[in-house]
Amino acid sequence: MTSLPLGPLMIDIAGTALTDLDRERLCHPLVGGIILFSRNFADVAQLTALTAEIHALRSPQLLIAVDHEGGRVQRFREGFTRLPAMRLLGQLYDRDVPAALGAAQAVGLVLAAELRACGVDYAFTPVLDLDYGPSRVIGDRAFHRDPAVVVALAQALSEGLAAGGMGTCGKHFPGHGFVIPDSHVELPVDPRALPDMAEDLQPYRDLRLDGVMAAHVIYTCTDCNTAVFSKIWLDYLRGPLGFKGVIFTDDLSMAGAGVVGDMLARVETAYAAGCDMLLVCNAPEAVASVLAQWHPTVDPLRTARIEALAGRTGLPVDAARLAAAQARVQALSAA
Repeated sequence: MTSLPLGPLMIDIAGTALTDLDRERLCHPLVGGIILFSRNFADVAQLTALTAEIHALRSPQLLIAVDHEGGRVQRFREGFTRLPAMRLLGQLYDRDVPAALGAAQAVGLVLAAELRACGVDYAFTPVLDLDYGPSRVIGDRAFHRDPAVVVALAQALSEGLAAGGMGTCGKHFPGHGFVIPDSHVELPVDPRALPDMAEDLQPYRDLRLDGVMAAHVIYTCTDCNTAVFSKIWLDYLRGPLGFKGVIFTDDLSMAGAGVVGDMLARVETAYAAGCDMLLVCNAPEAVASVLAQWHPTVDPLRTARIEALAGRTGLPVDAARLAAAQARVQALSAA
């Protein structure tokens, strides 16, 4: 096992098992985490073996993360409880507040406990974007249009995550729900003035979050760069909003990240703006280029934040409590 501080890059792998090249890259000093996708999953036993091998590579252990929100964004399915789209929780809230809060807490517990049992440390959830309606990428991933409801449901979900031994990651800061384009394939521009974004920012003001993922959206009221590359926005998150945790970029391979140039320019600009962990996904050639050409002065404070998140230990979850939560989540998903 290599003893090495965690670096600022989060990368991915192609298959269900590590290759020699994967091991070499995951032991590079600039790497601090790995994000898993559906292509990396065959079954629970395979996933558990894969995460164990990844964790055994380094000390401190690499942060293993996944997009596992529920609904259409759930990377692992066979052997996992089907999680509902978050909009279903918002709709339940409109009918029965206590039931919705209980269901949200159950979703968080099931999500965290099932992932932690397989060696996955962290899920990029909850989505805090407001459900304005026309967004091509957010849609039913959002809890609700009302920020107070989003805060209430996200808090309940976070309590469930914590009970399962997992931290939170609010996304996509400062808000992706208002714009229509999908930043995976386009560059969205939000023309609103800062006062008009007060509702979008309320969840980040009211919730205690372990991580925040910044959006590939340009907000013309403040900057000509997307939030990922904007020191103005990230300083606002750290300053007036008081955020102390890890700032993640959204995937730097997305079309919305192309505003600053090639991948080397993207990682340099995001790190200079204040992002702690930079995601480079689905671009193995770009990973090779960055590992060879990027020579940053790594900020020890940012490293410490990443290592604190990666070092969070899983909690033993009472089997009866987990079974009851799984039954509740299954009923909601099937409704």
